[in-house]
Amino acid sequence: MFDFNKLGALKDMMQQAQTMRAEMEQKLAATMVEGSAGGGLVTVRMNGRKEVLKLKIDPANVSGSLTPSDVEMLEDLIAAAVNDASHKVDAAMKDSMQNTLNGLGIGAGAGDLLDSLNPPDRS
Repeated sequence: MFDFNKLGALKDMMQQAQTMRAEMEQKLAATMVEGSAGGGLVTVRMNGRKEVLKLKIDPANVSGSLTPSDVEMLEDLIAAAVNDASHKVDAAMKDSMQNTLNGLGIGAGAGDLLDSLNPPDRS
């Protein structure tokens, strides 16, 4: 026979999960990181949703006319800065999720699960 008490517990767990998801979405929106490349020549500001909010190129290091090789180097630095910021978002979210799991008493051993959610760096 079906135990309806378990159904109520399941409903409570689902509500908790929805609340946790909403809190995580708020944390994502509020998380801001900066990635840089070329010793600070290029800096990218990104939020936790991995949206680039600002791209800064240090004007002190850029001369009046760029050669094609300068442009190519700048493009590479921009990509590297975006990737750096993206990795920082991943690390911040992993830490936040670990703290949430620890608060629920299920953090021990969850590191492998969290690692599986972040694919290895391919850059």
